[in-house]
Amino acid sequence: MEIDRTQCPDYFLDYILYITVTKSLSSRTVQEYYLDIRMFLKYLRMMQDPNYQNTDDLQQIPIRDIPISMLENVKLQDLYNFLYYVTEERENHDRARGRKVSALRSFFGYLCNHQNIIAHDPTERLELPSPKKALPRYLTLEESQHLLQSIDTAYPERDYCILTIFLNCGIRLSELVGLNVSDINWKEAKMRVLGKGSKERMVYLNDACMDALDAYFKVRDLPPESQEKAVFLSKRHKRISKRRVQQIVENALFQADLDGRGYSTHKLRHTAATLMYQYGNVDALTLKEILGHSSTSTTEIYTHLSNQILKHATESSPLAHFEKKKNTVSSLDGQQDDDASSSDKSDNS
Repeated sequence: MEIDRTQCPDYFLDYILYITVTKSLSSRTVQEYYLDIRMFLKYLRMMQDPNYQNTDDLQQIPIRDIPISMLENVKLQDLYNFLYYVTEERENHDRARGRKVSALRSFFGYLCNHQNIIAHDPTERLELPSPKKALPRYLTLEESQHLLQSIDTAYPERDYCILTIFLNCGIRLSELVGLNVSDINWKEAKMRVLGKGSKERMVYLNDACMDALDAYFKVRDLPPESQEKAVFLSKRHKRISKRRVQQIVENALFQADLDGRGYSTHKLRHTAATLMYQYGNVDALTLKEILGHSSTSTTEIYTHLSNQILKHATESSPLAHFEKKKNTVSSLDGQQDDDASSSDKSDNS
């Protein structure tokens, strides 16, 4: 794939030329860095430019006119959000994510330290923890209940319904935003979800979800001429954007004093899976179907055990309360002590 110079901002082209000439990188590495940074710029615009927040196809987002000011405002959390995106939506594994981290560090280092066109380098503290060792973050049952109880917004029924579905069904952000009214089967308490790779699956709705949906639809007001099919609407009566849902979750976490801990919409998905596993006796194979994973290897990160479960498992052992009966020291024990004593004396002689 050739580098399309007509579609890239000048500072991006200058960077590609710089690493090609001065860094002795292979043509393949330069090509990979180009693709990684191009994807990041498209993702950044999708997240920050209201004109593209409802765009599902990242490839359709132009980057030629992205101003340097947008990069000036990039924060460390934006980079981690991008890495989550390529993990969840693009199924990038360790090697691909590691290469993207290297590309981002190189790109922002060039802009900040070589060209001095941005004031700070957001990648200075960027790390890529091993997902095999790190346990996923999740809310406890008590924290989840407190989060739902704390919702106080201008659209409480909608926002409560969004969080309830996240915490009970474990669907992805893109899946929630993409829900249409026709996807809900009220009679059988289930909904059709369009997952990654346009794969459909049915997600069953418990009483909490059905009650939340019912309360929301009672106040879900549309103009008579509207033909909007989306379940969740913005205040302009259009399909709600991914970024707006993220803001709703962030605000709810703030209201519940749960902000600043790295929680996000995806962490609510972690929470749903973890609570199902801990309290519902759900195995990895069932979780795989509920969450829409292509293999159980992805689901395994959700089936981590809490310290309470580990403690309970240990205490459940039939030997947990075994006590050795007290008795007198046997003659054999005494003989062993004598042998040991004799051995010590011989060693010291």
